[in-house]
Amino acid sequence: MNAISEAYRPFDARMLSVGDGHWIYVEEVGRKGGRPVVFLHGGPGSGSQHLHRTLFDPERDHVFLIDQRGAGRSHPYLRFEANTTGHLINDLETVRRHFGISQWLLVGGSWGSTLALAYAEAYPDRVTGLVLRAIFLGTDAEVEWAFVTGPQIFRPELYAAFVDRLPEMERKDPLAAYIARLTGPDDKARLLAAQIWSAYERALSQIAPGNAVLPASVPDDARLPPTPLMEAHYILNEFFLAPNQLLKNAYRLTDIPGRIIQGRYDLLCPPKNARALAAAWPDARLDFIDTAGHDMTEPGVMDALRKAINEIGK
Repeated sequence: MNAISEAYRPFDARMLSVGDGHWIYVEEVGRKGGRPVVFLHGGPGSGSQHLHRTLFDPERDHVFLIDQRGAGRSHPYLRFEANTTGHLINDLETVRRHFGISQWLLVGGSWGSTLALAYAEAYPDRVTGLVLRAIFLGTDAEVEWAFVTGPQIFRPELYAAFVDRLPEMERKDPLAAYIARLTGPDDKARLLAAQIWSAYERALSQIAPGNAVLPASVPDDARLPPTPLMEAHYILNEFFLAPNQLLKNAYRLTDIPGRIIQGRYDLLCPPKNARALAAAWPDARLDFIDTAGHDMTEPGVMDALRKAINEIGK
């Protein structure tokens, strides 16, 4: 076990200035000089984790794991200024140039798939391949499905609790109410909204989450979950994408090989997104995991990702 852990230990890690007062954390894992791969975490706002390193072959791959602006170990933490999809795309180019990488394989899930697609469509000549999980195309309709329509159908008791945590006057449009609290100036309201949102999203990520409980109150010194705040910032700004941008520009992925791994029962990023992308991108292969929901740790998902990563790219 120790030998396995040692193989995935970063051999270098640094803070890289990307402008606008932002510094991003970049770590390198695997074999220096091996096949270049960049891993893009989800959220937005969640940061890279040790588990993400284990997707790759440390004897073959030279993996760059990046904490995006305001997330994880990057600084300033939870800074929303100069934090847009365009900035994150430029940051990837900064990292690529800094390390002297001509082309690389992109791997990402959920929001990581969104960013990977946006980058690949902007710089297709820099991409050897894409391995994507839980496709999210950054549209308002997907957000409405993930947090309102889908839960009403498949987790009605959870949705009812989500709505009931709001004052009665705000329940008509719960999504707007939570976004307003997560982006508003009231620290106490923001903390409770973030705790509720985090528990709600976590329960929706799994096929069998157990008895999910959304908090009705939290102590003032409770941890502030970062991902709901960054997600709210991006939702409020329509993910800084033009309407249907990623599907409209999918023609730019021509000749880029792709693998899409999609949980059949993903409530947050439903399979029709993956199907629509695969239809617009003939060089991609779509594989459904019939026993999985959204989370990367759902049964069969990580094995499918490892296989896809091993098969694709140079």
